[in-house]
Amino acid sequence: MARDLDGGADGNDRAGGDSGASDNGEGSTTTASNATQERRRSIRNSIERRAIVGLAVATIALLLGIFYYPVATVFIDSVLVEGRWTGRVFVSILRDPFYFGEPARLLAGEPIGAVIEAALSPDRRLGVIGFTAYQAALSTVASVVLGLPAAYLLARYEFPGRRTLRSLTILPFVLPSIMVGVGFVATFGRNGTLNAVLGALGLGQVNLLFTLEAVIIAHAFYNAPLVARVTTAAWESVDASAVETARSLGASPLRAFRDVVAPQLYPSVLMGAALTFVFTFSTFPIVLALGGFQLATVEVFVYRLIRDLNYAEAAALALIELGISLGLLYAYLRYEAKHTVRSRGIRPLPRRPLTPPSFSVRELLPRMGLAVYAVVALAVFVAPIASMVLASLSGPEGLTLANYRFLIDRQTTGASFQVQPWDAVRNSLLFGIASLAVALPMGVVVAVLTTRDYRGRKVVDAVAMAPLAVSGIVVGLGLLRGLVFGVEVGGTRLAVGGGLAIIAAHAVAGYPFVVRTVAPGLESIDHTLVESARALGAPRARALVDIELPLVWPAVVAGAAFAFAISIGEFSATIVLASGTSQFTMPIAIERFIGRRLGPATAMGVVLLVVTSASFLLIDRLGGDDVGF
Repeated sequence: MARDLDGGADGNDRAGGDSGASDNGEGSTTTASNATQERRRSIRNSIERRAIVGLAVATIALLLGIFYYPVATVFIDSVLVEGRWTGRVFVSILRDPFYFGEPARLLAGEPIGAVIEAALSPDRRLGVIGFTAYQAALSTVASVVLGLPAAYLLARYEFPGRRTLRSLTILPFVLPSIMVGVGFVATFGRNGTLNAVLGALGLGQVNLLFTLEAVIIAHAFYNAPLVARVTTAAWESVDASAVETARSLGASPLRAFRDVVAPQLYPSVLMGAALTFVFTFSTFPIVLALGGFQLATVEVFVYRLIRDLNYAEAAALALIELGISLGLLYAYLRYEAKHTVRSRGIRPLPRRPLTPPSFSVRELLPRMGLAVYAVVALAVFVAPIASMVLASLSGPEGLTLANYRFLIDRQTTGASFQVQPWDAVRNSLLFGIASLAVALPMGVVVAVLTTRDYRGRKVVDAVAMAPLAVSGIVVGLGLLRGLVFGVEVGGTRLAVGGGLAIIAAHAVAGYPFVVRTVAPGLESIDHTLVESARALGAPRARALVDIELPLVWPAVVAGAAFAFAISIGEFSATIVLASGTSQFTMPIAIERFIGRRLGPATAMGVVLLVVTSASFLLIDRLGGDDVGF
């Protein structure tokens, strides 16, 4: 028994030893597992801490590759001629009255008295740049004149559909310009809607096509809603108590408006006017469709020089335009930083019903003015789109689907060198999706960088927003010369295909709009939420992903819709990069059709309208009113 007891004891000892060994093994495994998890957590935290910096570096590198390097290539083309560094191309442009008008004669060495006399004469020459500035100034005035009544209507009156009408003020950033050009041709052409209405009324025909008036009206179509949007936002920010105080002190309604309301509207009106001037100074598709080469702006002449393979002069002229545009953009950003209204008043001004409560002169007069404005607005804003749709369904014998059948027939029977409609639609959609995949993350990262508080933030903002001031022609020329033609690296020529270059151009055009929609949302977030997350140990990137982006998600979706719609309608860079290739898009197809067949051009315009309208509806539903423009 003793042996048994001893054996049992030995067995117990052995069991206990085995159990201890097992515990030690499990403990070792658990320790190793914990160490592995800790290392992974440490690596993840390290990555998250550096994520924003890494994304910023990647975005800057991408921006250098697809924007700044191509633009620098344009500069090099203008000063490196036939292998020699020279400024003679710039000098010849500055001295040429064809480009700079009468002032160019001063640089050519002519007496100042003769130049002043010529400048004051009726036969003075504006030059291409002078005419570009002249039409931009007239377009700005027309846009302000058409935009302010719309702002007054939206800010001061309540009526069914007001919110939808306010949402329509983002049309300048959604509708492709070449499509609008087709609509204006269908409206103001010799056989257009306007002359049909005048003929029905027994009046004589007018021919506005290829005139300065048509160009200005088309620019107002695009930019008056912009003026209306920024002015409406400022008007809705006026505090009603300030106006009531002025009235209680004896001020008349007109005096209260002049002394209290108007000073708060001036900055927004000036900002809208400044943006309009920048946009119309670098105009291209509208002038090409409605003005032709006889009313050519700088952009049109740059395109013409590129088409003639005169790259040095095209690059120099484009850089002169770029310098002017960047100067205007920088002045706008500085002004915006000082005068933008960032919050609503404590109590906004009450809106009045559009239906007059009484038939007094005071109640009827402004509403009669709005009624007249509504007729003008219908003619300017609705008629071109309606005329395009009507022209696409019209033929010599009345309503017909022949224009759409032509598109189908062209797809099945057209020659290889002709535009294939379905290929154009497919290319537009593919380019839109691909450029969105680039523009959206770029825009979000830049929005984060430009909403943080650090020295030099405004410089970063101006550098990031430079594509707004650089025309598509310049970007397209730079991508063509820098990436498509390729660059020698170590004896090897590196080049990208035309399709990739088009995607890059579309991404450059679209990402600033992502920035301008997302940045205001990021700035308005309660920063205590972010600080609380940081205090609990969350890295900066984790706070951005888990807190900030979900709060501004509607703005991110709106920015994505903007970028996609802009890619679908981009024309200026695409026409440079797609020349001589099969990478044509819907806007390029419209341009090819419009010179020969207006009917098919309008049918393709309707197809383009349907595609871009989907993006517009997405902005309206998910983006809300508070976007950055």
